[in-house]
Amino acid sequence: MANKINIVEKIKDNAREVYDKVMVGQKPMMSTPVRSLANVKYMEKKGHFQIQDKFKNRTLTVGTVKTFAQTLKMMALSKELVEKDDMATKREAYYISKNWGKAAFAEQPESDTIMDDIEAMFSVNREQLKFIPEEKGGDVAGNLFVIDKDASGKKLKIDCTKFGSGAYSIPTVVEDLDFISDAKFILAIETAGAFQRLVKYDYWKKTHCILISMGGVPTRACRRFIRRLSDKLKLPVYAFVDGDPYGYFNIYRTLKVGSGNAAHLNEFFCVPQARFLGVTPQDIVDYKLPTHPLKDVDIKRAKDALKNDPFVKYYKPWQAAMNQMLNMGVRVEQQAFAKHGLEFVVTEYLPKKLKDPSKFLP
Repeated sequence: MANKINIVEKIKDNAREVYDKVMVGQKPMMSTPVRSLANVKYMEKKGHFQIQDKFKNRTLTVGTVKTFAQTLKMMALSKELVEKDDMATKREAYYISKNWGKAAFAEQPESDTIMDDIEAMFSVNREQLKFIPEEKGGDVAGNLFVIDKDASGKKLKIDCTKFGSGAYSIPTVVEDLDFISDAKFILAIETAGAFQRLVKYDYWKKTHCILISMGGVPTRACRRFIRRLSDKLKLPVYAFVDGDPYGYFNIYRTLKVGSGNAAHLNEFFCVPQARFLGVTPQDIVDYKLPTHPLKDVDIKRAKDALKNDPFVKYYKPWQAAMNQMLNMGVRVEQQAFAKHGLEFVVTEYLPKKLKDPSKFLP
């Protein structure tokens, strides 16, 4: 990843190019990659989505002058934050813009979009630009020591087995963390409820693993944390999410190969070694789980994945699973195993699944 000096130079070079063209009466242009599934390719050997060659070009005109000004002001703010080694939340950046006169953003989604464009333009992540999200990165429990630093730079050794009924919260910036563990695997879990159930029953202690709650779609910090943890400790990663198209593609697929929107950064914010433990459509049959009918949005998401998602189109097992789910017409939640008793997922389902990870969906 780019260092502090490189980022400042990238910003200065881009601003200088705009300035030079304006001064000689030419129209400057800004170019950013198109951030969507339509502009990515699944690179199986690398294990992630890689952005392709479609770009959107914005030329300075009367109609684009405000967006140009906002982009340059956001770049200037980033340069100031990097040089001061400070940071601003995405929400704070939006409010700072209220000092920019007519270049102020009306709503935060506008500032978020400009921030994402700058990120893609320079091929860096927004944390390197010193913009951080509001949401936390996820929760961790189990056989793991996290080596962090306090505000003064003093090293801290955080024991993730010592949080009682709680858990260690992944920080928004994880690049400088280090890890010590003798765990056997990482179990990444979609819902806080399922995570708490496993913590309640000391599942990490029984199986010698690290539990991570993704809390829905995993944040960049959560994905980067899991990736660095797995790479450092050479640990397999298994995902345990709801059995519906949202869990499969918005959560699991984003964890494993990244997203179309952030394809320029997927190399760093994905976990190619992740495998899908469950809940699968076949689990509904094998464990006679209670289900809910697929909603229209579920059906649309599944069909779109079969037709347009490069990841699904690459893996026949995922195509088969999606067609099985559509034919069954139902979805299932992680908590459905409670039908067989609150301990069932701990004493029966997970042990049986973990006996043969080679059968997991890719």
